[in-house]
Amino acid sequence: MIVLLTGVNSGMQNAANGGGSVILLYVNAYCKRLFITVQAWLQLFNGYIFPEYILEFNFPFRYDFEHNVVDTEYPEICYRSFMSTEFIPKWIAWETTQKCNLHCVHCRCSSDLTSSEGDFTTEEGKKLLKEIADFSKPVVVLSGGEPLLRTDIFELAEYGTSLGLRMCMATNGALVTDEICREMRRVDLKMVSLSLDGSTAEVHDNFRQSPGSFEGVVRAAEIFRRNGQKFLINSSFTKRNQTDIAATFKTAKGLGATAWYMFMIVPTGRGEDIMSELISKEDYEEILDWHYQQEKQEDEILMRPTCAPHYYRIVPQKAKAEGLKFERRSLTFSTGGGKGCIAAQSICLIDCFGNVKPCSYFHRTAGNVKQTPFREIWEKSELFNNLRDFKSYKGKCGQCEYINVCGGCRARADAVYGDYMEEEPFCNYVPIKMQSEEL
Repeated sequence: MIVLLTGVNSGMQNAANGGGSVILLYVNAYCKRLFITVQAWLQLFNGYIFPEYILEFNFPFRYDFEHNVVDTEYPEICYRSFMSTEFIPKWIAWETTQKCNLHCVHCRCSSDLTSSEGDFTTEEGKKLLKEIADFSKPVVVLSGGEPLLRTDIFELAEYGTSLGLRMCMATNGALVTDEICREMRRVDLKMVSLSLDGSTAEVHDNFRQSPGSFEGVVRAAEIFRRNGQKFLINSSFTKRNQTDIAATFKTAKGLGATAWYMFMIVPTGRGEDIMSELISKEDYEEILDWHYQQEKQEDEILMRPTCAPHYYRIVPQKAKAEGLKFERRSLTFSTGGGKGCIAAQSICLIDCFGNVKPCSYFHRTAGNVKQTPFREIWEKSELFNNLRDFKSYKGKCGQCEYINVCGGCRARADAVYGDYMEEEPFCNYVPIKMQSEEL
C-alpha cells in the first residue's frame, strides 16, 4: 500500500501496491515538511505516540510495518511535539529553606532541624518572585525543607499572588493549625500538598523517621477540609512500603484530597543511602499497570504517577490493547505535564541558595539567580538545552518510539549512571527499533 501526501492541506490518497507491508510517505517538492494530525498518526502507526502530541516529520521516509522500523535509506523521523516549540516555565518549586522538623529516609536535600535556612532575605525572595513573574506566570510551589519554618512565608506568598503567580505550598502537615490555614486562605494559596507515605502510622512514621507524623498529616487534612483549603497528597514509595500503595491511595482519598500523586523515588540526597530499596524495574511495570487500571475507573480524586515517565508509554499501550480511548483528567491549572519527564522543559527547582536545577531531584546546577537572571538561565543554560535535545538521548531512550511522551527520568539516569542523557535505568521496555535489530 502507498499513502500519497501531496500538500499540507490535502487529504490522503490510498493506492494499492500489491498488498506490500511497506508504506512510502512523501510530499511535493515545494513542501519540505508536513504536520500529520493525531488521527492520521493513529491510523497509520497503530497509536505508538501518546495522542496529546502532534508530530513533525522530515520527508521522505519509509516505514516497514512488517519489521516495525523506519527504513534507514531515508532520513529518520524528526520528532517534535507542538508543545515543545517553545519551552516556558509552568511550574517552579522554590526551596525556601532546607530546615525541616522531620528526618525522612528519602529526602532529596537531607533536611532536618540542623539544615541551612538558605540565604534569601524577604526582599531578595520578593525580587526573585518578581523576576519570575516578568518572564511567565507559572505555578510557584513554596517548598523546603518545611516552608512553614520561615516566619515570612505568608508575606512571600501574598506578594507572589499579587504578581499573578499561582502560589502553592508543600508541607509535611505537622505545623498546620487553623490559624495557619486561615493565613493560607488569606494569601490565596491555590493548592497545598501533604505527604503521606503509608496507610497506617506504622508504615508512614517508619518512612518519615518521625513518630507521630502520620497523625500530623491526618490532622492537617481535617483542618484543610474544615477551612475550605484545597490540598493534594504526595506519596513516595520504595521497597519498604510498596505493598501499601493501594491502601495508601484509599487513605488519601478518604482524607478528602483533591489529587493523589504517586512518587517513585529518585535516589538523591538522603535517598542515595537507600539505593538498595529502590523498586525493581519489573515491579515498576506492575505498579504502573495498577495505577492505570485504578485511574481508568476513578472519577472522584485525580491521580498522577510522578517521576515515573514510563507511565506515558504504558497508557497508550494498554489503551490500544484494550481498544479504549482513555482520556485523563487534570487539575484546573497544569504544569504542562502531559508527558513523562518534563525537567527543564516546563518545570525546575530553585534551591534556598539560588541554584537553578532541572527538577527537584537533580543535583546539577544550571546557574544561580543571584548571579544570573532567571530567564537567562532558563533559556541559555547548556544543561537545560541538553535536556531539551531529545535526539541526543542515549541507550534505549535514544532509540525509543516513545521518547517524546516518556523521555525517561533524567535525574534517575544521572543518579545511577552519572550521565543525565543516559537511558532510564528502571525501565524494562525494549524499543521496537532495538527489537528488530536483535532479529
